Amino acid sequence: MSEVNGYSRSRLTGLGERLGWAVESSQLVAKYFYPFATRVGSDDRVCLNMGYEEEPPMAVPLEASDEHNRFPIQLYCRTATQVDLADKRVLEVSCGHGGGASYLVRTLHPASYTGLDFNRAGIEFCRRMHHVPGLDFVCGNAENLPFEDQTFDAVLNIEASSYYPRFPLFLAEVARVLSPGGHFLYADVRPRGLVAKWEEELGNSAMRLTSERVISEEIARGLEKAKSRLKEVDNRPFPASLLDIDKAVPKICRNLRSGVSSYRMYCFAND
Repeated sequence: MSEVNGYSRSRLTGLGERLGWAVESSQLVAKYFYPFATRVGSDDRVCLNMGYEEEPPMAVPLEASDEHNRFPIQLYCRTATQVDLADKRVLEVSCGHGGGASYLVRTLHPASYTGLDFNRAGIEFCRRMHHVPGLDFVCGNAENLPFEDQTFDAVLNIEASSYYPRFPLFLAEVARVLSPGGHFLYADVRPRGLVAKWEEELGNSAMRLTSERVISEEIARGLEKAKSRLKEVDNRPFPASLLDIDKAVPKICRNLRSGVSSYRMYCFAND
């Protein structure tokens, strides 16, 4: 399978489709969007996920250095706090640029927190940017986790699983590395036509569903509030269809609110 920056072209195509942006081909996404979205030249791009906001606003207390990423961090906060992570061994699969990992370690105080990602450049960025006791980063594959059985008390996965070619294999790996009584804390989006398959694959997992919530409205609200942050990009020759945030964000929000796509948050227990 052909790869760009450690990501398969099929996964890159899915990125454009799930965001609702006008992507004409996998080559276009591979050439332009992924290097843009995960570029390591900008130190404030520590959060790559979409935003989240409730009504009334969450008002999560943040350090000044985190404020720029308030809405993506709020998605991490809401997903991770479905269980108490204090003194727990936590694994985040597909940690991106580590902003969510850094925030959770500093505020929820797990015993340890490992961020894993398939993108070597992203892991190098994380290691350079985030120096927090108890936090480490490794390069690895979500479908073949490089850890022994029952290594972690919680596994976190946010806005990444739709890129995995074999999603059921990822779920099996999560169950394998979780200790008995551990939890899988999960949030992601699917287009309407793939929701039934998504639900079937989750239902076939060895883990037990304890909670499920559709958060499409909260994601749309967070994106709208974060739009000014998303527009802070450097001047590079990217296609207008990928960079016109004023058009892209409303389209994504319409898709979420109309049910064209569905964003959900889950908690599973490993009995």
